[in-house]
Amino acid sequence: MSYGMGVSVGMCGEFFNAIIPQLHAQTSHMELLDRLLSLMPVTGRLDVRCHFGSPWRIDQPESTEWEFPYHVLLRGEAVVESDTGGSEPALRMRAGDIVLFPSGSAHRLHDGSGDSPRATRKRDKDGLTIATNGSARGDADVLCGRFVLPAVPQQLMRDHLPGRLLVSSVSEGDVQTRDAAFAATRLARLIELMREEAFEQRPGSATVVNQLSGALFALTLRCASETDQAPRGLLALAQRQRLQPALAAMFDEPEKPWTLPKLAELCHMSRATFARHFEEAINRSASDVLTDIRMALAGRKLAQTGMSVAEIGEAVGYQSDAAFQRMFKRQTGMTPAKWRARSSSIGASEDRS
Repeated sequence: MSYGMGVSVGMCGEFFNAIIPQLHAQTSHMELLDRLLSLMPVTGRLDVRCHFGSPWRIDQPESTEWEFPYHVLLRGEAVVESDTGGSEPALRMRAGDIVLFPSGSAHRLHDGSGDSPRATRKRDKDGLTIATNGSARGDADVLCGRFVLPAVPQQLMRDHLPGRLLVSSVSEGDVQTRDAAFAATRLARLIELMREEAFEQRPGSATVVNQLSGALFALTLRCASETDQAPRGLLALAQRQRLQPALAAMFDEPEKPWTLPKLAELCHMSRATFARHFEEAINRSASDVLTDIRMALAGRKLAQTGMSVAEIGEAVGYQSDAAFQRMFKRQTGMTPAKWRARSSSIGASEDRS
């Protein structure tokens, strides 16, 4: 942006006073997400691309504890329903929308007609399944895949993200307008690259698709955290600029004996105000979130290092080995030693696959 010589200092001051809070807010979003995804790096798998004409339906079974199913609607419209006994309302997707299920619950996507779906035909093309239903119309184009979480305790992700999350990459408009707008978005460019890599199967394609899926996850969380009504949890917490110093301390120095007064002091708040801000954003206390961060870090160290259990406990803020082992078992349902053995077996299985 250029400025003419006649622009006054007062006008410049007004401009910077207006833009600086926006920059701070964007930075707080990125800092929390950067720390979260550095601690728990997410990869992914692109499983199926669906070209369907109405009527159609996609049934997704319940996922494993390490996976978040996702669906990207490239073209058309869709209705999303969860298998939760009607406790959650149906969602409507349009071109440019992505829906993911951190809960891993079973769900379905369909065209909303209420008619019995056409029979689906599947074929494999270089490791990617292509699904069609014999209709030449091609009303819907959907990518279906899984975000794959690392072998660390999952409470930090699962307990603090909504059970399902619908994010739109384009503004409101009719179907043709949204289709055109989606084609120009960053999300569309990323998905197109994923599609190309999945179809072409060039050397290293599997690794590229996995890494791009991780970028898709990060981009989705970023978009969700920047909305005016981010759902309660980590996404709402990312919007609380005043809480970021405490969150940074918990992620960067989990070994320190943090207390509520010390964390509140970092944020220049009273203890009561700090606790209220945290409760409003995430419906949990700061000590609960700190414990989840510590357990995630401990799980990663158990899986990836040869440090003793006592050394890991001390590295995440526990001076007592017994206290660390009790808390770890309470969070994961198993001892640190069993977690380490399980992580080793999961890693060996992935190496063979």
